[in-house]
Amino acid sequence: MALRSIEITLPEGRKEQIEELLSERKEALDVRMQRIIGVWKHPVRGVMYSRLSEEQILVKILVFAEESESLLKSLQEKFSDEEGFRINIIPVEASIPVEEMEAKSSPDIVDNSVAKEKKSFRLSREELYEDISTAAMLTGVYVVLVILSSIVAAIGLWNNSVAIIIGAMVIAPLLGPNVALSLAAALGDIKLARNALKTNVIGLAIAAAFSIIMGYFLAVDPTIPEIESRTVVGLDDVLLALVSGCAGTLAFTSGAPATLIGVAVAVALLPPLVTSGLLLGSGYTTLAYGAFLLFLVNIISINLAGVGTFLVQGISPWNRPDDKMPKQHLQFIALVIVGLLAILSIAVLRLWETGLVELI
Repeated sequence: MALRSIEITLPEGRKEQIEELLSERKEALDVRMQRIIGVWKHPVRGVMYSRLSEEQILVKILVFAEESESLLKSLQEKFSDEEGFRINIIPVEASIPVEEMEAKSSPDIVDNSVAKEKKSFRLSREELYEDISTAAMLTGVYVVLVILSSIVAAIGLWNNSVAIIIGAMVIAPLLGPNVALSLAAALGDIKLARNALKTNVIGLAIAAAFSIIMGYFLAVDPTIPEIESRTVVGLDDVLLALVSGCAGTLAFTSGAPATLIGVAVAVALLPPLVTSGLLLGSGYTTLAYGAFLLFLVNIISINLAGVGTFLVQGISPWNRPDDKMPKQHLQFIALVIVGLLAILSIAVLRLWETGLVELI
């Protein structure tokens, strides 16, 4: 089970307060242990104090990653007003002796809300935010990977090669920005939404541009199975996009390697977009529109699934009693996404008769 070292710098006089906080936390959990299934006996695995100066101490708290969020919240509530307040969350590769999470079962469940909180196997909201916002940054490496994956995908589609298309999906860095958009919607974070949207738009625009250029120079055959299959929208494609969004989000929240999950997201985004560009560059406007419609349906479905997954896991707008704006932002972004999905649904129904859409 993953461990985290939570480090906080405090004035010397605050040592007793943090000891009280940790002991109160343990006593409360011990009482609940008698009646709740799945509450860990010892959420805090160890505490170490070291002196930085005559006036400051460094406190290091060893805790399971899944148990860190409530502790971080308590630390912020109690010490955030301190001058120079800062908490560092450091992943622990290994700890000796090996720590194991233990639970005591009981048929008498009284506090369901606490039980649910303790059974939440995900990283803390703070750690998630840092990881995902970093993955959504627009960098030179991101742009290069988008270009390379677009070229590889175009060659794979043109040659009707599934293996090459899979290679393009492995390269494509599309997971981070889309999960960041979902997290921004769940938290109502406009700044993160802007950064993720900018990274997404630029990356997808580059992919579309390179595929259009390649389509202009290559003799694209629209009857190639790998191309033809991506010119229509089916319910199975929507299901794939929803599953991809959930998988990508869970990869981040659980701290699992996201590379293979990124392939699932690329399945629903990169090939349809590149297909649309190839067909548009070759003059097949109607078929290109069908592939682009598939791409739009997929990207909205992926983000809706991501938002839903975050909310189900209890990741919601920051709790600020004096600030209701995050919830308003969440409602606004959710309305925008639902509105876009409604517009696309209307477009799908209108195109049903053209044969570009398969509803069954």
